[in-house]
Amino acid sequence: MNLYFVRHGMAEDRANWDPARDHLRPLTPDGAARLGKSVRVMKALGLKPEAILTSPLTRARQTADILGEGLGRPVVEDEVLADFSVSGLGSLLDRYPRVDSLMLVGHEPDFSIVVGMITGGGQIEVKKGSLIRVDLVSTHPPRGTLIWNIPPRLLALCAPT
Repeated sequence: MNLYFVRHGMAEDRANWDPARDHLRPLTPDGAARLGKSVRVMKALGLKPEAILTSPLTRARQTADILGEGLGRPVVEDEVLADFSVSGLGSLLDRYPRVDSLMLVGHEPDFSIVVGMITGGGQIEVKKGSLIRVDLVSTHPPRGTLIWNIPPRLLALCAPT
């Protein structure tokens, strides 16, 4: 199975938000526009995840909606992505046993930790709007090979016009 990890795009500054309402913090207009460029690269790469699973936090849901619309794929909210872990990944994989690829939209530091752990313990940096591909060799426990980690600036440079 191919797993695509996408960290949500640039969101409004956390310092300007009440911590109790951080779950409502949205993408910035620039963050949404950059994701639009990223979708063009994803389409050029031929990405066709069977589903896009997202954290329910506003910035992640907005990111997933942009990806879903651009890639023509369904978007499903899943609480497990709001506070993600390797065991959470295992439970997601149990719910999608017969798919070839999934796209997960979530947050830091969760994605860095999970991707690092399932690919052998290396340290991974997941910038806002990054696209990571991990090819799983095992789902129980989740283990795989890091195929690429494309930072948002490279995605923007590669976007077809």
